[in-house]
Amino acid sequence: MTRWFEDIVIDEEFPLGSHTFSEEEIIRFASLYDPQYFHIEPELAKHSHFGGIIASGWHTVSIGHRKMVDALFSEEERLKSEGKSPGVSGPSPGVNSMDFKVPVRPGDTVSYTLKVTAKRPSNSIPGWGLLFNQITAVNQRDELVYRADLVGFSKLRDYRMPLKLKLLLALTKAPVLGKLIKRGS
Repeated sequence: MTRWFEDIVIDEEFPLGSHTFSEEEIIRFASLYDPQYFHIEPELAKHSHFGGIIASGWHTVSIGHRKMVDALFSEEERLKSEGKSPGVSGPSPGVNSMDFKVPVRPGDTVSYTLKVTAKRPSNSIPGWGLLFNQITAVNQRDELVYRADLVGFSKLRDYRMPLKLKLLLALTKAPVLGKLIKRGS
């Protein structure tokens, strides 16, 4: 999230945009990254239990991730245009769950939404917080096609490192003391 940890509101929804999947795009993506017959072979896929070509789940996820990153950059630009300082987002320590509910077929338009469902300061990285996010994707029939629970880092704007921690960091940078401290741990 391109907002400071303190500014993030729980359960606020961020529409990320939509994408229409074409058969050509589905086959191209799957040929490169998930070449299973029901993604790349129209004739064979007709006789599968899917009844035709479907997009790889990874294709659906990749489009959603791109939409999320684009939305974060847009939010950063919006904040800057208002004279505000955008927050700093960090990496993701992981995905807690991921579900593919309904296949994405050629011609489907999928709309993605991001929502922060919870947050807390990090226990292991001073000055950072954890954001618990949910990304959902629905098709034009309002059917849920994809849902994931993700975790991401967000920097705390108002964090001030405690003196004790500053001293410890300074000591580890002193050549002789740093070696002694590292040996003792």
